[in-house]
Amino acid sequence: MPRLRFHLIVPLLVTACAATDPTLRPGAGDPATVTSSINLSGYPPEFRRGFSDGCAAARAAAGAQRPKGDGPYSVGWSDGFDYCASRR
Repeated sequence: MPRLRFHLIVPLLVTACAATDPTLRPGAGDPATVTSSINLSGYPPEFRRGFSDGCAAARAAAGAQRPKGDGPYSVGWSDGFDYCASRR
């Protein structure tokens, strides 16, 4: 009987682990809605727009250029890019 339980439980555990992509954070798969998937309510609109644009650039995977400067948009872009970039 213990051997039968082992043969039933192991495939279920393997399937459960394979069902999610561990390289993506919540909302990172859809740049258009990433800012609603995480709490950015305390940040200015420029930061949130930069975060969304940076996430889109990361998901596009086409050698994106980080914006220059250290304003809210640039900081948000960098954070969004890092958040949505694949962690492989």
